[in-house]
Amino acid sequence: MKKVFLILIVIAAVVFTGFKIMQPSVKNDNRTEVTFWTLQMGDFSSYINGVIKEFETQNPEIKIKWIDVPFSEGEKRTLASVLSDNPPDLINLNPDFSALLAQKGALYEIDTTLTKDFNQEIINAVKYNGKLYLIPWYATSAVTIYNKKLLQKAGVEVPQNYEQLAAISPQIRKTGVYSILPNITENDTMLRILNKYGINSADNINSPEAIEVFDFFKNLYINDLIPKESITQTHREALEKYMAEQTVFFQSGANFLNMIKENAPSTYENTDVAPQITGELGQYDFSLMNFIIPLKASHKAEALKFALFITNQENQLKLAKLTNILATNEKALQDEFYNTYSADDLPAKARVISAKQLNKISPAFKTGKNQKDVNTLINTAVQGALLNTSTTQSILDRVAKSWEELIR
Repeated sequence: MKKVFLILIVIAAVVFTGFKIMQPSVKNDNRTEVTFWTLQMGDFSSYINGVIKEFETQNPEIKIKWIDVPFSEGEKRTLASVLSDNPPDLINLNPDFSALLAQKGALYEIDTTLTKDFNQEIINAVKYNGKLYLIPWYATSAVTIYNKKLLQKAGVEVPQNYEQLAAISPQIRKTGVYSILPNITENDTMLRILNKYGINSADNINSPEAIEVFDFFKNLYINDLIPKESITQTHREALEKYMAEQTVFFQSGANFLNMIKENAPSTYENTDVAPQITGELGQYDFSLMNFIIPLKASHKAEALKFALFITNQENQLKLAKLTNILATNEKALQDEFYNTYSADDLPAKARVISAKQLNKISPAFKTGKNQKDVNTLINTAVQGALLNTSTTQSILDRVAKSWEELIR
């Protein structure tokens, strides 16, 4: 009987061991799960998953749950989530919407001592009321893309600022093309241009300097030196006109060079790049994507740790080499990837120019209360000025009053 009992014990042990072998291996069930949202980064899933795997290896107590959100739904879903009691721990956003959430007291404040490795011009530019509520991820800074053949035909040089652009536009127009389609009524384009002249508030929107900038575009429009479509058309139409060789200049990020190469190879053959057109202050514009941590997030410390990991020198360079975007990590920006290029590599040349522009972005354009309504106000004013519906002074006096009411 004892022998039978012993055999049963052995069989049970073998069965149990076999059962354990067949069970899927389960990693530490007690790991802290950080929910991480990105905006339409599915095309770079190999990169994102690689970063997550490396982070989890180095931090076995943390699990990253990645969710990629369609770009068009980003703001709506983020707003709904931060108003709930269980938002994601880390969210990829743009600074404008991040600032709006900071205004509402919905974001976790970032200790600036943790961001010493980032480009400090960017860090200072994205602070809200002197405090930091985001981690910069990647940036772009537009360059001037231009047609060498058309420029040579007009006998002019690439302008450094808007005044020079105005001066050469008549000479360019004589050749049958336009200098540029400025898409000045799209989003915050005109506000960014005004910021290059130190015009950035209800207090100075109707100043002599502001009138001069508005009249600069008004005179170009009235004298047929920019396309009539400038009053309504967007960046996309501006690209199409450039590819069709109807304009000499096109201001955009380096990533658009590939679109030109693929869709208009003959135009690309005559294309070169130069620094972004500036205003009186000589600073450059930039755009940014960043990470925020909701104030109600359950795992803020772990989310911050992962945000700093994905934005470190190594990981930003990996992403940059996949996308040609600009790193925000200063050590990454010092890499040869952002400082050298061969004569036949136009995207690399644009990348180097863009990266250097990040060292002169102050005073950066900053969004404020009811920013979308302010954008609409300015864009309507531009249309009124170009169509000469009233004097520029009277148009901007009304804008100043309405802007003041919007930010009360």
